[in-house]
Amino acid sequence: MEQFPRTTVGGVSVPRLICGTNWFLGYSHTSAAKDRFIQEYFTRDRIADVLCACVKRGIDAVMGPVRDILADAIAQAQDKTGTKILYICTPGEMRQIEWAQAHGATFCFPHQCVTDAMIDRKTRTLSGIEPWLREIRAAGMVPGLSTHMPETIPYADSSGIDVESYLQIYNAAGFLCQVETDWVCQIIRNAKKPVMTIKPLAAGRLLPPTGLSFVWSTIRPQDMVVIGVMSAYEVEEDVDLSLAILEGRESGVPLQTTRSKFGLVYRPPK
Repeated sequence: MEQFPRTTVGGVSVPRLICGTNWFLGYSHTSAAKDRFIQEYFTRDRIADVLCACVKRGIDAVMGPVRDILADAIAQAQDKTGTKILYICTPGEMRQIEWAQAHGATFCFPHQCVTDAMIDRKTRTLSGIEPWLREIRAAGMVPGLSTHMPETIPYADSSGIDVESYLQIYNAAGFLCQVETDWVCQIIRNAKKPVMTIKPLAAGRLLPPTGLSFVWSTIRPQDMVVIGVMSAYEVEEDVDLSLAILEGRESGVPLQTTRSKFGLVYRPPK
């Protein structure tokens, strides 16, 4: 397995690039029609094939919700590659913590629908989240929080609750960010724990070179990027782009070709 740059979360080594799952499970943030296409296209075997491509390039971590098809695909990819895949599970109900444990999750981050509902701006706390975190620890998983709200990270840090990382939306378009991106950047950079940034391409609204250049150049060495992919080709491209950006060099990733760009192709003078 190739090694992608890594960081540490709760004592566990994690690649700084993590496979997202919205493009596996049908959360396109575009239309019901696109969601339906994704859900019909992605079988367990097709998800497993993409995960195998991730593992080959050193991306041995995947973030996603409680879904049997995802857990089965992870298990299949592990069998094919002989590599343990770190499952960052985001349950939406407390009873799903047991499911996450039973399906081999290493990390368990209550989903945004749980976390953000507990934000109390008056007391600057997450009222009611501690029972979740205690149960996650008791189940032997590493606890964190998934959030869309910018308040979550500073409130959790200042209250000292038992979390090891955060999932936070961050992209150059400000898509689904609740405050300006410079504010989100400051929150991430001031976080006491490593942050996993999500939706770096704004659910397909940003080109990979644009979106990845922005996030990699503004997060810290301990932080991570979670990116959704639909094929092994996208895995290759995103990894090559990310490595080039982190190393400060040209990626060599080929540009798209269309007939309208024919006149832009450089041809040396005769």
